[in-house]
Amino acid sequence: MPNKIVFKKKISNFSKKILIPGDKSISIRWVLISSLANGVSTAKNLLLSEDVLASIEAVKKLGVKVVNKKNTCKIYGVGIGGYKYKKNLIINAKNSGTLGRLIAGVLIDTSFPIKIIGDRSLSKRDFARVAKPLSKFGATFKLTNNSLPLIINGSQKLKPIRYHENKGSAQCKSSVMFGAIKASGKTIIKAKKSRNHTELLFKHLKLPIYIKKNKNFDLIKIQKVNKIKPLNYNIPSDISSGAFFIALTVLSKKSKLIIKNVNVNPTRIGIIEILRRMGVKISTLKKKVYKGETIADLFVKSPKNLRSVNCPSNLNSGAIDEFLIIFLIAAKAKGISTFTNLDELNQKESPRLKWGSKILKMMGIKVITTKNSIKIFGNPELEIKKKIIVQKYLKDHRVFMTSVIAALTFGGEWHIHDKDSIKTSFPSFLKIVNAFKNEK
Repeated sequence: MPNKIVFKKKISNFSKKILIPGDKSISIRWVLISSLANGVSTAKNLLLSEDVLASIEAVKKLGVKVVNKKNTCKIYGVGIGGYKYKKNLIINAKNSGTLGRLIAGVLIDTSFPIKIIGDRSLSKRDFARVAKPLSKFGATFKLTNNSLPLIINGSQKLKPIRYHENKGSAQCKSSVMFGAIKASGKTIIKAKKSRNHTELLFKHLKLPIYIKKNKNFDLIKIQKVNKIKPLNYNIPSDISSGAFFIALTVLSKKSKLIIKNVNVNPTRIGIIEILRRMGVKISTLKKKVYKGETIADLFVKSPKNLRSVNCPSNLNSGAIDEFLIIFLIAAKAKGISTFTNLDELNQKESPRLKWGSKILKMMGIKVITTKNSIKIFGNPELEIKKKIIVQKYLKDHRVFMTSVIAALTFGGEWHIHDKDSIKTSFPSFLKIVNAFKNEK
């Protein structure tokens, strides 16, 4: 079967309630930390995407037993020093920057060299940003042009470090945090604000972590850990995946949507804050706190009009995975929307700032970009009548899904290639899309 999909018809109005698969960031972190625990950890609603399955395969290569049945995954943790390091071991992170960068911190005590590899897209991304701080612990790293493949030579005498994370990268911060729990003494991290799932997991497990929150950064202090208790987790739905259906609602007329049991961690809701500034009504219902994470149902209603936005850059880190879909919404807003300081957007699976601009230009939207900013000249009356082909985008799952939402809401004939890219983060995406298309 051809690995592309064609859309020729806009979606009609709808009123719907959906459930999105488990949060990818938490799923990967659960796999890694459960492998280091003493005892059996159980997860329900674990996201079974390629990124998470690659994480499971990685810990299995390190001697960890994993049993995955139906909606339940069990990991038989081997303890913080219990990995079975073997000669000539290769860990394939595939497309997952989260796995590739976090596991580099986990493996800094390896007794044999370990090679981390990835797919074509991941092999273009910067791994010096984790290798440099991790090497201060005492491990050594060999990189290929600052990228994968990466070879780790661990150390049994890891010393604590001081690290200033100034990019707002949760992956870099978390990688160093995983290294810190294996190092003697106190590691101190000054980190620009970014998603904090690793901190919440460490706190829930009562690991020796201290966090002081300041306006623009967090001060994190971590001591060596000797034992981690098992982590049982019912993983909430992923707001990054839900964002595509939020956009579908916003860009459709007279539509309503409830997304159930979504992780609305304050470090992840940049898209909600941005869309509210654009005139979108988004409500959180049945809010609760679960293992430190804030969970709620999201209620979204399509607005009569969309306002342009001059997006404050302090919202960037909380929306970094959602900017492609935010750009698409800005295309229908009245006026000029401006987004700045988006360097991190080009550290993703593809150069997403470039692709966001390219999709909008193909749609007929005027766009002005620099290397880290974009101005979008919205057109509330835009109706696409032409054929648009989306291909050769390094199989970035979010480029694919953004293109699908554009096709369903702006019209035209869209030929979108590499539909298998969604297996990275959201394998059931098209199944849920079809449920909207079939609604009468």
